[in-house]
Amino acid sequence: MLLSLKNLSKVYRMGEIEIHALRGVSLEIQRGDFMAVMGASGSGKSTLLNLLGCLDRPTGGEYVLEGQEVSRLSSDALATVRNRRIGFVFQNFSLLPRTSAIENVELPLYYGPPMSRSQRRQKAQALLTRLGLGDRLDHHPSQLSGGQQQRVAIARALVNQPSLILADEPTGNLDSRAGAEIMTLFKELNSEGITLIMVTHEPGIAECAKGTIHMRDGVIV
Repeated sequence: MLLSLKNLSKVYRMGEIEIHALRGVSLEIQRGDFMAVMGASGSGKSTLLNLLGCLDRPTGGEYVLEGQEVSRLSSDALATVRNRRIGFVFQNFSLLPRTSAIENVELPLYYGPPMSRSQRRQKAQALLTRLGLGDRLDHHPSQLSGGQQQRVAIARALVNQPSLILADEPTGNLDSRAGAEIMTLFKELNSEGITLIMVTHEPGIAECAKGTIHMRDGVIV
């Protein structure tokens, strides 16, 4: 098993108002899974993804990732977990605009184990070439199509060889053709053993996953 959630809850407080974003979610994800998370706005899917990615802490419950209870780690320890075990792919790509494709991919390597500049460059170049961007290494995001920018983001997510890839509406800013290409890539990565959890509101995109988690009012239904 890659990760396990037990009775996970998240409560946000706005003044005297409590918003129960997650209400006792329990879930197990096996290595090699490819799961889609669906639900209406406010159902808790983004909160779930943030907790899985150690971007936020639960109010209650337990989150075990690769045998380690991570929800109560220090901020520095959580940052290490995010850098070395989890890769993120966002709807808006989240690339640095004044930085080349290869430099965007190299970025997470600066926060990992010591590595020479040539090693970082070689690793990033190999990934971008594998994803069909070998001739776009020095292009900035503004010089790339949406699909190409998302490929750069996927390369960046993969560069530290994480245990888990989390994708938040990865095709949301892409046309149907580019979106289909990204999903084909995700399926290829999953066939190689990479575990993916993807939030989407598109049923056709969710069908590319091996299974679907439906959420409503902070619970899995």
